[in-house]
Amino acid sequence: MAKPKEDFSVKEISPKIRAISKYSMGPATSHDLVEHMSYLFVKIVMARNLIGLAGPNTCDSYVELKLGNNKATTKFLENKSSTPIWNQVFAFKKEKIHTREVEVVLKDKADITNEIIGKVSFLISNAPQRVPPDSPLAPQWYRLEDKNKKKLMAEVMFSFWMGTQVDEEFSHAWHSDSIGIGGDGISLTRSENYESPKLWYLRVNVIDAMDLVLRDKNMKDPEIFVKAKLGNVVLKSKVSPKKNVNPSWNEDIMFVTAEPFEYPLILSVENKLQPNREESESLGRFIIHLTNSHKREAAKTPSNLIINLERPEGKEIEQKEVKFASKLSVRISLDGGYHVFDECTQYSSDFRPSEKQLWKAPIGVLQLGILKANGLSIMKLKENRTDAYCVAKYGTKWVRTRTIVDSVDPQWNEQYTWDVYDPYTVISIGVFDNGHVEERDDPTRRKFHQMIGKVRIRLSTLEMNRVYTLSYPLVFLHSSGVKKMGELQLAVRFSCLSMINMINTYSQPLLPKMHYLVPLSVHQLDTLRHQAIYLISLNLSRYDSPLKKEVIDYMLDVGSQTWSIRKGKANYDRVTTLLSGFLAIIKWFEKICNWTNPATTFLILTLFVLLVLFQEVILPGMFLCFFLSGLWRYRKRPRLPTHVDTELSHVNTTNEEELDEEFDPLPSRKTGEVLRRRYDRLRIVAGRMQIVLGDFATQGERVQSLFNWRDPRATFIFVCFCLIACILTYLISIRWMICFTVAYVFRPPRFRIDFPSIPRNFLRRMPAKTDSMF
Repeated sequence: MAKPKEDFSVKEISPKIRAISKYSMGPATSHDLVEHMSYLFVKIVMARNLIGLAGPNTCDSYVELKLGNNKATTKFLENKSSTPIWNQVFAFKKEKIHTREVEVVLKDKADITNEIIGKVSFLISNAPQRVPPDSPLAPQWYRLEDKNKKKLMAEVMFSFWMGTQVDEEFSHAWHSDSIGIGGDGISLTRSENYESPKLWYLRVNVIDAMDLVLRDKNMKDPEIFVKAKLGNVVLKSKVSPKKNVNPSWNEDIMFVTAEPFEYPLILSVENKLQPNREESESLGRFIIHLTNSHKREAAKTPSNLIINLERPEGKEIEQKEVKFASKLSVRISLDGGYHVFDECTQYSSDFRPSEKQLWKAPIGVLQLGILKANGLSIMKLKENRTDAYCVAKYGTKWVRTRTIVDSVDPQWNEQYTWDVYDPYTVISIGVFDNGHVEERDDPTRRKFHQMIGKVRIRLSTLEMNRVYTLSYPLVFLHSSGVKKMGELQLAVRFSCLSMINMINTYSQPLLPKMHYLVPLSVHQLDTLRHQAIYLISLNLSRYDSPLKKEVIDYMLDVGSQTWSIRKGKANYDRVTTLLSGFLAIIKWFEKICNWTNPATTFLILTLFVLLVLFQEVILPGMFLCFFLSGLWRYRKRPRLPTHVDTELSHVNTTNEEELDEEFDPLPSRKTGEVLRRRYDRLRIVAGRMQIVLGDFATQGERVQSLFNWRDPRATFIFVCFCLIACILTYLISIRWMICFTVAYVFRPPRFRIDFPSIPRNFLRRMPAKTDSMF
């Protein structure tokens, strides 16, 4: 039985949000793109007058909340205090509470049996409603009771109320989605906003060195280069072409560095011990702190810096005093006029330069409501559960929702806002499984966060001030094929702050000016991008709820530019689709020339005669056609943003062998027959590309050979033809020449010969450089 075809389309939904209007022209209100969910909040503050089995100040106390058969606990305090302080907030979904009261139980962990010190209960119906969400609600002291319901001296301070996720305490709550469906409450990471470090390009222009001292004074033709180190990144210059103690390079070494520039730049002049070997000795080094380095905003060349190199430790020096030092001439600048790429160019969410003074005013505001997901795949197969959270990235701001444990239909309902500086940007939203939330926690095993799916939304495809409420399929490509991992429901609104600035943006360069004045090579941009990703991963891993490296790599599309036959086929189809329109016009023109439909050919000839007689209407008529064509297609314009097209991406037609090659890392993990088969296939594909490139080069070289007298007879005929054409075009009016050319092109079939034309025959006989190749 054939497997049913999965639906990968984007669907409109109707969530219960406050922004019920499809277009909101006024100012946006807070949290109007998410559904408001009711929660019972319990804030445990502290306790006092605790007395353990061994007396005062002997308790390792903690508080346990009981809702029916379900539990949630505070952190354990092992400070042997009679007045412990927790200051923790718990949030429980109202729809999953199936009991009338909540018990607050104070226990002593110092006792093996977890002795109950006392408890107190309250009715959920007595919980006040906290309106507005930030209104003060003071906690109160409650006297505890023992097992026999006798009043004790011990008291616990807490408060409880009914609210929504908009409540300011919600971001600090330890939320347990397992409450109401069985199991103990599990403490989870809260939602957080991250900010990427401010990245700069560091340019080190190594000019030359002077008065270097070699260990072996008899060494001839030393191979000297400069090694630069910044943090964990080490780069080397080329070997100086001058084989002496005064080498020169005039070469740029580029780094990516992050504020507050905690890593110094270490420059070292090295001499290779042996030719064609990596071993080298240091001839001198210097440490430069970047805090006070020159920040370059324009293309102006920074001033030279001549530094005295420190001699390496242990280097044998003549006993007499040395009155000079080896010197290195460099130019060092923090190039703030560039944008530091951390994403693929086609999916970039920001194009601003590093220097904040060069930023322009924002043109709009992007608001994103992450509502919920439906039908997520089970990610932890052994435990049969999924603990999902979302990460969204736009510009330098990263956001992470809270984790909903043990649910394939998680509800987040969290809203975030970004300033927008360019509409040709993309926001990325990824869904992940939290590897740190497990029933059987093994501290020795690495916690891996699995990817569930990703959604990209290009802002330029959104209508201004319109609220999009959409359900996106989460599509993930495995080595075994494409799979739908569930659906993610989002609410998106792109609001305009200034329409004039918005329109003006389309006339401005996409990248900062430094990218055009002093352009960087493709290889440099790719290398610097990997440095930027490393610094971002290092920075975002320092938060209380860190973003894992695999999460950042997936969001920033690391490894997306590797070779793939599937992508090659998809790009080939894109090119053929693009050219299909021109090919259709050519075929239509051939039909007109061949008088396939005499009425159409006669109409085209009549139109042409009118255009020749009234040449002043050619350009206005052409632009009028463009205007009417755009106006006609307005009613058929796309209504929804674009998403992954499985047909265009060839994920449905590819096979497991091609996918296995696509997911194989560099260097390859495969050996033997598999690598030989892939290499042979790659040779076949590359051979076809080689033929196409060779044919293209041949045609261009044949045109060049018209003038270079490689074929003296052909060039003589060509220059004579050019002389005759010069005389005729001077004597005959251009209008009559056009009429004659069109009459010849549109001549009836009875006057045609089905052979190649004279210019084509002449060009085919011209020589090319293929004669000089093996």
